[in-house]
Amino acid sequence: MTKFIRRLQKIGSSILVTLPKEWVDANKLDKSSQVELETGQDSLSISVNKDNRPSKEVVISYPLPKDENIVADITGAYLLGYDIIRIQGKKSIPNEDREKIRTSMRRLVGMEIIDEDATNVNVQFLLDATTLQPDKILKRISSLALGMYNDVVEGLILDDKSNLLTLSNRDIEVNRQYFLLVRLIRSTMIDVRLAGAFSLEKIDILDYRVAANLLENAADTIVELGNLIANTSLSHNDLKQLYELAKDFEPIAIKSIDAFTENNRTLAIQAISEHSKYQEKISKFRTNLEKKKQVPIDYLDLIYMFERIIKSWDDVVDLVKPIYTK
Repeated sequence: MTKFIRRLQKIGSSILVTLPKEWVDANKLDKSSQVELETGQDSLSISVNKDNRPSKEVVISYPLPKDENIVADITGAYLLGYDIIRIQGKKSIPNEDREKIRTSMRRLVGMEIIDEDATNVNVQFLLDATTLQPDKILKRISSLALGMYNDVVEGLILDDKSNLLTLSNRDIEVNRQYFLLVRLIRSTMIDVRLAGAFSLEKIDILDYRVAANLLENAADTIVELGNLIANTSLSHNDLKQLYELAKDFEPIAIKSIDAFTENNRTLAIQAISEHSKYQEKISKFRTNLEKKKQVPIDYLDLIYMFERIIKSWDDVVDLVKPIYTK
């Protein structure tokens, strides 16, 4: 982002400011063009009118340089907010890489192949970013992760634990929503029009990025936890004790996400208090456990992983800004 300094001028009863020639030329504007103005308490932003705003495009030349990966390149362009990704080949693109490109489309919400021939593949983001809502996407990520968490908790007392081995498939949808939110957040940092549409300040945008990362990591840990429980040799009684310890967490997590997305400090204080009580419960459980002469290492590992998962929602609610009175 380039910064310019301009002096205000008065002509008649109007106050005028000139636009940088570089910006006008780059956006192909002239004296009849319309622009959008977005006002803040102490700021004013000017952006190209939506109808005239060009799509962001990037070209990926094929074949790729050594050690590069077509999936990583496409994902990177998606997360950077490019609307059109053109994969242009100097020779035919082999079926193996074409299948990788199609797999990428399934991982990236809103991205579709719109044109394809022997040497080229063009993909485009078909959603209007202004219709997306960061709070709803974050709530969906949380809901998906909590659904996985609940199945892990139930798996502690079920005889058939095969369902726990399928959690990685559900984690794919968490990753899809996470990538979409990261793309939206990055675009919002660049495009003040989006920030205005979502009513997000810069600090809010940063907090959403942190919150999304915390929940995505929680989902990954839940998958790992599910695999450990599916293959554990712990006794039924040990697993039943863990179930009693972990079963009541979902309402606290939901309250934490609601407090964050609503920026509700009162609700946040309630959630923080409930997190503290829950952590005290786990600490007391571990203390009693450590008094025993022989404790299976698997038991301690599972408790630690439950704590890691719970801490993710605890860290999210900690992002809710305090209220300072003058």
